[in-house]
Amino acid sequence: MSQTTSPTARLMDGSALARRMVEEAAERAAALTARTGQAPCLATVLVGDDPASVTYVRMKRNRCAKAGIQSRHIALPADTTTAQLVDTIGELSADPGVHGILLQHPVGPHIDERAAFEAIAPEKDVDGVTAHSFAAMSLGMPGFASCTPGGIMSLLDHYDVDLTGKHAVVVGRSAILGRPVGMLLLGRNATVTYCHSRTADLTAHTREADVLIAAVGRARFLHGDQLKPGAVVIDAGYNAGNVGDVDFASAAAVASLITPVPGGVGPMTIATLLAQTVDAATRQAGAAG
Repeated sequence: MSQTTSPTARLMDGSALARRMVEEAAERAAALTARTGQAPCLATVLVGDDPASVTYVRMKRNRCAKAGIQSRHIALPADTTTAQLVDTIGELSADPGVHGILLQHPVGPHIDERAAFEAIAPEKDVDGVTAHSFAAMSLGMPGFASCTPGGIMSLLDHYDVDLTGKHAVVVGRSAILGRPVGMLLLGRNATVTYCHSRTADLTAHTREADVLIAAVGRARFLHGDQLKPGAVVIDAGYNAGNVGDVDFASAAAVASLITPVPGGVGPMTIATLLAQTVDAATRQAGAAG
Protein backbone atom coordinates (compact mmCIF):
# COMPACT_ATOMS: atom_id res chain seq x y z
CA MET A 1 0.00 0.00 0.00
CA SER A 2 1.48 3.36 -1.05
CA GLN A 3 1.56 6.31 1.30
CA THR A 4 -0.34 9.40 0.23
CA THR A 5 0.66 12.09 2.73
CA SER A 6 2.08 15.44 1.64
CA PRO A 7 5.58 15.48 0.14
CA THR A 8 8.38 16.41 2.51
CA ALA A 9 11.43 15.47 0.48
CA ARG A 10 13.73 18.04 -1.09
CA LEU A 11 14.12 17.60 -4.85
CA MET A 12 17.57 16.82 -6.21
CA ASP A 13 17.58 18.92 -9.38
CA GLY A 14 19.73 17.04 -11.86
CA SER A 15 18.81 19.35 -14.72
CA ALA A 16 20.31 22.43 -13.05
CA LEU A 17 23.50 20.67 -11.99
CA ALA A 18 23.85 19.09 -15.43
CA ARG A 19 23.63 22.51 -17.09
CA ARG A 20 26.46 23.73 -14.91
CA MET A 21 28.56 20.67 -15.71
CA VAL A 22 27.98 21.08 -19.45
CA GLU A 23 28.91 24.77 -19.27
CA GLU A 24 32.15 23.86 -17.51
CA ALA A 25 32.84 21.12 -20.07
CA ALA A 26 32.23 23.63 -22.89
CA GLU A 27 34.73 26.06 -21.36
CA ARG A 28 37.35 23.33 -21.07
CA ALA A 29 36.65 22.12 -24.60
CA ALA A 30 37.08 25.63 -25.99
CA ALA A 31 40.36 26.07 -24.14
CA LEU A 32 41.65 22.72 -25.39
CA THR A 33 40.62 23.49 -28.96
CA ALA A 34 42.37 26.86 -28.81
CA ARG A 35 45.52 25.27 -27.42
CA THR A 36 45.75 22.22 -29.69
CA GLY A 37 43.73 23.19 -32.75
CA GLN A 38 41.63 20.07 -32.35
CA ALA A 39 38.22 19.91 -30.68
CA PRO A 40 37.29 16.93 -28.50
CA CYS A 41 35.52 14.31 -30.59
CA LEU A 42 32.98 11.71 -29.48
CA ALA A 43 32.19 8.84 -31.84
CA THR A 44 28.74 7.31 -31.46
CA VAL A 45 28.05 3.85 -32.83
CA LEU A 46 24.48 2.68 -33.43
CA VAL A 47 23.46 -0.76 -34.66
CA GLY A 48 20.05 -0.86 -36.31
CA ASP A 49 17.35 1.77 -36.15
CA ASP A 50 15.57 1.25 -32.84
CA PRO A 51 13.55 4.49 -32.41
CA ALA A 52 14.52 5.03 -28.77
CA SER A 53 18.21 4.48 -29.51
CA VAL A 54 18.08 6.78 -32.54
CA THR A 55 16.52 9.48 -30.35
CA TYR A 56 19.10 9.03 -27.59
CA VAL A 57 22.02 9.25 -30.01
CA ARG A 58 20.58 12.35 -31.68
CA MET A 59 20.13 14.00 -28.27
CA LYS A 60 23.70 13.19 -27.27
CA ARG A 61 25.06 14.58 -30.54
CA ASN A 62 23.06 17.79 -30.08
CA ARG A 63 24.42 18.19 -26.57
CA CYS A 64 27.94 17.63 -27.92
CA ALA A 65 27.48 20.47 -30.40
CA LYS A 66 26.36 22.83 -27.64
CA ALA A 67 29.42 21.93 -25.58
CA GLY A 68 31.91 22.46 -28.42
CA ILE A 69 32.49 18.73 -28.80
CA GLN A 70 32.60 17.27 -32.29
CA SER A 71 30.61 14.11 -32.91
CA ARG A 72 31.15 11.41 -35.45
CA HIS A 73 28.22 9.07 -35.97
CA ILE A 74 28.58 5.55 -37.30
CA ALA A 75 25.26 3.93 -38.21
CA LEU A 76 25.48 0.19 -38.83
CA PRO A 77 22.76 -2.06 -40.23
CA ALA A 78 20.71 -4.24 -37.87
CA ASP A 79 22.31 -7.42 -39.27
CA THR A 80 25.83 -6.30 -38.34
CA THR A 81 27.78 -9.20 -36.81
CA THR A 82 29.81 -9.14 -33.63
CA ALA A 83 33.01 -9.35 -35.64
CA GLN A 84 32.02 -6.41 -37.85
CA LEU A 85 31.07 -4.30 -34.84
CA VAL A 86 34.30 -5.16 -33.04
CA ASP A 87 36.28 -4.19 -36.15
CA THR A 88 34.48 -0.85 -36.41
CA ILE A 89 35.12 -0.04 -32.75
CA GLY A 90 38.74 -1.13 -33.11
CA GLU A 91 39.21 1.32 -35.98
CA LEU A 92 37.77 4.14 -33.87
CA SER A 93 40.00 3.16 -30.96
CA ALA A 94 43.04 3.49 -33.23
CA ASP A 95 41.93 6.81 -34.75
CA PRO A 96 43.77 9.75 -33.10
CA GLY A 97 40.98 12.09 -34.21
CA VAL A 98 38.50 10.29 -31.96
CA HIS A 99 38.82 10.87 -28.22
CA GLY A 100 35.77 9.06 -26.87
CA ILE A 101 33.60 6.18 -28.06
CA LEU A 102 29.97 5.53 -27.19
CA LEU A 103 28.31 2.28 -28.27
CA GLN A 104 24.59 2.81 -27.97
CA HIS A 105 23.01 -0.20 -26.34
CA PRO A 106 21.23 -2.53 -26.57
CA VAL A 107 22.81 -3.75 -29.79
CA GLY A 108 20.57 -6.70 -30.58
CA PRO A 109 20.44 -10.27 -29.25
CA HIS A 110 22.64 -11.68 -32.02
CA ILE A 111 25.62 -9.54 -30.98
CA ASP A 112 28.00 -10.28 -28.11
CA GLU A 113 27.65 -6.90 -26.42
CA ARG A 114 30.45 -7.55 -23.94
CA ALA A 115 32.89 -8.34 -26.77
CA ALA A 116 31.89 -5.08 -28.45
CA PHE A 117 32.39 -3.09 -25.26
CA GLU A 118 35.81 -4.64 -24.71
CA ALA A 119 36.92 -3.47 -28.16
CA ILE A 120 36.82 0.13 -26.86
CA ALA A 121 40.27 1.37 -25.89
CA PRO A 122 40.26 2.14 -22.13
CA GLU A 123 41.47 5.70 -22.69
CA LYS A 124 38.45 6.30 -24.95
CA ASP A 125 35.87 4.51 -22.81
CA VAL A 126 34.07 7.71 -21.82
CA ASP A 127 30.85 5.75 -21.17
CA GLY A 128 32.61 3.58 -18.60
CA VAL A 129 31.47 0.22 -19.98
CA THR A 130 34.65 -1.87 -20.24
CA ALA A 131 36.00 -4.31 -17.69
CA HIS A 132 39.00 -2.00 -17.34
CA SER A 133 36.73 0.88 -16.32
CA PHE A 134 34.81 -1.31 -13.87
CA ALA A 135 38.06 -2.40 -12.25
CA ALA A 136 39.19 1.22 -12.02
CA MET A 137 35.90 2.20 -10.36
CA SER A 138 36.14 -0.73 -7.96
CA LEU A 139 39.76 -0.15 -7.00
CA GLY A 140 39.76 3.65 -6.94
CA MET A 141 42.18 3.88 -9.85
CA PRO A 142 42.21 6.53 -12.60
CA GLY A 143 39.69 5.88 -15.31
CA PHE A 144 36.19 6.72 -16.45
CA ALA A 145 33.09 6.04 -14.42
CA SER A 146 29.99 4.54 -15.96
CA CYS A 147 28.05 7.67 -16.80
CA THR A 148 24.88 7.11 -14.80
CA PRO A 149 26.72 5.99 -11.64
CA GLY A 150 29.15 8.87 -12.08
CA GLY A 151 26.25 11.29 -12.43
CA ILE A 152 24.64 9.86 -9.30
CA MET A 153 27.82 10.44 -7.30
CA SER A 154 27.99 14.04 -8.55
CA LEU A 155 24.39 14.60 -7.43
CA LEU A 156 25.10 13.15 -3.98
CA ASP A 157 28.14 15.40 -3.65
CA HIS A 158 26.23 18.47 -4.82
CA TYR A 159 23.58 17.92 -2.16
CA ASP A 160 26.22 17.29 0.53
CA VAL A 161 25.19 13.71 1.24
CA ASP A 162 27.89 12.32 3.53
CA LEU A 163 28.21 8.66 2.61
CA THR A 164 30.69 7.64 5.30
CA GLY A 165 29.19 4.92 7.44
CA LYS A 166 25.80 5.14 5.70
CA HIS A 167 23.92 2.06 4.56
CA ALA A 168 23.39 2.23 0.82
CA VAL A 169 21.05 -0.25 -0.84
CA VAL A 170 21.27 -0.73 -4.61
CA VAL A 171 18.25 -2.38 -6.21
CA GLY A 172 19.59 -3.65 -9.52
CA ARG A 173 22.79 -5.33 -10.67
CA SER A 174 23.37 -4.36 -14.29
CA ALA A 175 26.96 -4.11 -15.48
CA ILE A 176 26.75 -0.40 -16.30
CA LEU A 177 24.51 0.86 -13.47
CA GLY A 178 23.79 -1.29 -10.43
CA ARG A 179 27.15 -2.97 -10.00
CA PRO A 180 29.39 0.04 -10.65
CA VAL A 181 27.36 2.47 -8.51
CA GLY A 182 27.74 0.05 -5.61
CA MET A 183 31.51 0.06 -6.09
CA LEU A 184 31.61 3.86 -6.17
CA LEU A 185 29.52 4.05 -3.00
CA LEU A 186 31.79 1.51 -1.30
CA GLY A 187 34.77 3.61 -2.30
CA ARG A 188 33.19 6.52 -0.43
CA ASN A 189 32.94 4.48 2.77
CA ALA A 190 29.29 3.53 2.55
CA THR A 191 28.18 0.05 3.59
CA VAL A 192 26.61 -1.39 0.45
CA THR A 193 23.90 -4.00 -0.02
CA TYR A 194 23.02 -5.23 -3.51
CA CYS A 195 19.46 -6.39 -4.11
CA HIS A 196 17.92 -7.81 -7.26
CA SER A 197 15.02 -9.77 -8.72
CA ARG A 198 15.79 -12.83 -6.59
CA THR A 199 16.34 -11.04 -3.30
CA ALA A 200 14.17 -12.52 -0.56
CA ASP A 201 12.09 -9.97 1.41
CA LEU A 202 13.30 -6.94 -0.52
CA THR A 203 11.41 -4.54 1.73
CA ALA A 204 13.40 -5.68 4.77
CA HIS A 205 16.52 -4.41 2.99
CA THR A 206 15.12 -1.18 1.54
CA ARG A 207 13.75 -0.12 4.92
CA GLU A 208 17.31 -0.18 6.27
CA ALA A 209 18.68 2.08 3.51
CA ASP A 210 20.01 5.52 4.37
CA VAL A 211 20.63 5.89 0.63
CA LEU A 212 18.51 3.92 -1.85
CA ILE A 213 19.51 3.55 -5.50
CA ALA A 214 16.61 2.28 -7.61
CA ALA A 215 17.95 0.75 -10.82
CA VAL A 216 15.71 -2.22 -11.48
CA GLY A 217 14.01 -1.07 -14.70
CA ARG A 218 10.42 -1.56 -13.56
CA ALA A 219 7.95 1.31 -13.36
CA ARG A 220 6.99 2.43 -9.84
CA PHE A 221 8.52 -0.73 -8.42
CA LEU A 222 9.37 0.80 -5.03
CA HIS A 223 6.95 2.71 -2.80
CA GLY A 224 7.12 4.97 0.21
CA ASP A 225 6.14 2.26 2.68
CA GLN A 226 9.30 0.38 1.68
CA LEU A 227 11.59 3.25 2.70
CA LYS A 228 13.37 4.27 5.86
CA PRO A 229 12.09 7.70 7.00
CA GLY A 230 14.55 10.38 5.92
CA ALA A 231 16.25 8.22 3.30
CA VAL A 232 17.96 9.71 0.26
CA VAL A 233 16.26 8.20 -2.79
CA ILE A 234 17.99 8.13 -6.17
CA ASP A 235 15.66 6.94 -8.93
CA ALA A 236 17.83 5.82 -11.84
CA GLY A 237 14.95 4.23 -13.72
CA TYR A 238 13.23 5.54 -16.81
CA ASN A 239 10.17 3.71 -18.03
CA ALA A 240 7.32 4.24 -20.46
CA GLY A 241 5.18 7.20 -19.51
CA ASN A 242 8.12 9.22 -18.12
CA VAL A 243 8.08 7.41 -14.80
CA GLY A 244 10.92 5.99 -12.78
CA ASP A 245 11.42 2.86 -10.70
CA VAL A 246 10.08 4.65 -7.61
CA ASP A 247 6.50 5.71 -6.94
CA PHE A 248 7.36 9.38 -6.56
CA ALA A 249 4.35 10.64 -4.60
CA SER A 250 4.54 8.06 -1.83
CA ALA A 251 8.35 8.10 -1.66
CA ALA A 252 8.53 11.89 -1.47
CA ALA A 253 6.37 11.76 1.65
CA VAL A 254 9.01 9.69 3.43
CA ALA A 255 12.40 10.60 1.97
CA SER A 256 14.59 13.58 2.86
CA LEU A 257 16.00 13.93 -0.66
CA ILE A 258 14.67 12.45 -3.88
CA THR A 259 15.40 12.68 -7.61
CA PRO A 260 12.48 13.38 -9.93
CA VAL A 261 11.88 11.52 -13.20
CA PRO A 262 12.50 13.17 -15.57
CA GLY A 263 14.95 15.86 -14.47
CA GLY A 264 17.00 13.92 -11.95
CA VAL A 265 19.52 11.27 -12.93
CA GLY A 266 18.93 11.42 -16.71
CA PRO A 267 20.48 14.84 -17.40
CA MET A 268 23.42 13.94 -15.17
CA THR A 269 24.20 10.89 -17.31
CA ILE A 270 24.67 12.96 -20.46
CA ALA A 271 26.54 15.72 -18.61
CA THR A 272 28.96 13.12 -17.25
CA LEU A 273 29.48 11.69 -20.74
CA LEU A 274 30.38 15.13 -22.12
CA ALA A 275 32.67 15.98 -19.19
CA GLN A 276 34.49 12.66 -19.54
CA THR A 277 34.88 13.17 -23.29
CA VAL A 278 36.67 16.45 -22.62
CA ASP A 279 38.74 14.70 -19.94
CA ALA A 280 39.72 12.02 -22.44
CA ALA A 281 40.68 14.55 -25.10
CA THR A 282 42.74 16.49 -22.58
CA ARG A 283 44.63 13.40 -21.44
CA GLN A 284 45.26 12.26 -25.00
CA ALA A 285 46.52 15.70 -25.98
CA GLY A 286 48.90 15.58 -23.04
CA ALA A 287 50.11 12.11 -24.00
CA ALA A 288 50.59 13.20 -27.60
CA GLY A 289 52.44 16.29 -26.56
